[in-house]
Amino acid sequence: MNPREAVQGGLAPARKALALAAERCEARLTALPPPGHRSPGERAAAAEAHDEARSLRHAFLTTHVEAVYDELTTARTEHLRIGELAAAAALAFPGLVPGADELAAEHARPQARKEGREIDQGLFFRHVLASPTAGPHLLDAMLRPTDRALALLPEFTATGRADLGSVRIERTDGAARLTMVREDCLNAEDPRQVEDMETAVDLALLDPGTEVGLLRGGVMSHPRYAGRRVFSAGINLRSLHGGGIPLVDFLLRRELGYIHKLVRGVLPDDSHASLGAPAGAPGHGFGGRPRWDRRTVEKPWVAAVDTFAIGGGAQLLLVFDHVIAAADAFFSVPAAQEGIVPGAANFRLGRAMGARQSRSLVLGGRRIRAAEPDARLLADEVVEPEEVDAAVERALRALRGPAVLTNRRMLNLAEEPEDAFRRYMAEFALQQALRLFDADVLAKVGRFSARPGAA
Repeated sequence: MNPREAVQGGLAPARKALALAAERCEARLTALPPPGHRSPGERAAAAEAHDEARSLRHAFLTTHVEAVYDELTTARTEHLRIGELAAAAALAFPGLVPGADELAAEHARPQARKEGREIDQGLFFRHVLASPTAGPHLLDAMLRPTDRALALLPEFTATGRADLGSVRIERTDGAARLTMVREDCLNAEDPRQVEDMETAVDLALLDPGTEVGLLRGGVMSHPRYAGRRVFSAGINLRSLHGGGIPLVDFLLRRELGYIHKLVRGVLPDDSHASLGAPAGAPGHGFGGRPRWDRRTVEKPWVAAVDTFAIGGGAQLLLVFDHVIAAADAFFSVPAAQEGIVPGAANFRLGRAMGARQSRSLVLGGRRIRAAEPDARLLADEVVEPEEVDAAVERALRALRGPAVLTNRRMLNLAEEPEDAFRRYMAEFALQQALRLFDADVLAKVGRFSARPGAA
């Protein structure tokens, strides 16, 4: 039996055949110099070894993905987050995704000297998310509150304050005010900030005293913007160049975690059923606890953009209910220049800006200044910088209306069906992984991170 037929047979023999194929691939790679020290011919030999193994992984998952997922989650009775799921898959199905030692070796290298093992994780999540059975279950797992947020929630509920490191959250007048405070890098995102953002979003959604959320950038100490608020410089290109932007714990977690929670809300399990309900709320008020007529705890969100929203910062605006921009701010999504896929922006931009405008932004690298008419496709209000504070307070009051949550939910249902999002993210998982290790990305990241003041 040839290897392809073997991995498409019964699950038990297919598991063994997959492990053997992975061992053959590793033997071929071990005979070569380390990545980053290979000649063109040696790089071609490594690519051939990987392609053969990935072809078999693809065939294995095409046949067995739902059985694999059921085994890893005990017939979908356990809700494993993406990092936990990948780790469990590495142990249960050797050769399917990289294990802990392989990932540790990869993460210790700069991007240009990695083996590219995260591509195998991208292939795995492409199949899991594309499955109409496994995919929705994984999305639900990612909507659950993090352990860190649950541990911090009692203190936040009592004090209305939490300093998470790169994000601070303070509740005043029923509004949870999230402030991004990465002064050193203009709020450019890395795994630390994604972790802190998800924790902050969970706290705001689960806090019974919060009716509405706000996201804004803090005052920077960066030499070029000292004393000014900045929303976000997008992905941290220095971290990407240095190998510190992982597929699972950053690129996938960001989209499936806190950004998806901004859209859908948080999904507490039965032991957290009372969380999120404001005092005296009958279950239909702001963030009323999940019950027979709703699954998640949702709240409306406002974003305030000072100075700029670049890349991932601009992507964020597409999921907010009300966006305010200072008149001297600008927006850009420089995906073509960076060489990577701009998260779920390609999924959402068309409905916000139309096909032509979204292509000029993503493919052409267009920069839109808040004073331009087209900026109103990304922001609801454009006000003078000194008027942003007042505009924020007006928006927070307006989104406390009793019918806001229901209409928000129906708008999101119409604009972003969960199955459509799931299918997009399935393809994103693989395509983003492939982009991370393409030669043009490695060259571009090096150039961007070498610029003075680059994030």
